[in-house]
Amino acid sequence: MGRHGLTFDLDVVYKRSPDNYPRLVAALENIDPYLRGAPSGLPFRWMPRRSPGAWNFTLITRLGAIDILGEIAGGEYDELFPYAVPKEAFGIQVPCLRLDKLIEVKRAAGRPKDYEAISELEALAGRTISRRRLIIGSKSPAFRRSCRGL
Repeated sequence: MGRHGLTFDLDVVYKRSPDNYPRLVAALENIDPYLRGAPSGLPFRWMPRRSPGAWNFTLITRLGAIDILGEIAGGEYDELFPYAVPKEAFGIQVPCLRLDKLIEVKRAAGRPKDYEAISELEALAGRTISRRRLIIGSKSPAFRRSCRGL
């Protein structure tokens, strides 16, 4: 069960902290990140700054498009994490926004493409509300610790 609309990128909200920047750089360096939409051949080295400045990056990698976001309409990592549920992807647990929070974030963003998805997401949220309560109830402290600083 999932959304029917297609997306062609992965959105990641990261924790903006001095300890996390080197981990963020290391996590992406092996997939050859490059600025999405930029002409090829421009000198570009993937290395987010350690101080406020550019927080959001739209990248293309050899695995596909990825948006690395220090902040979205719904807040920053620490504000969004309490609304995350664990989902398995590629053999690891990844915190993903609950549907109700995703709908709220899409409304706050106010972009046409987000509005297009809201009614479908609302229908999906209505079908999965009891399942979501089970997942939220099963969050463990170990999961929260393992996801800190991502």
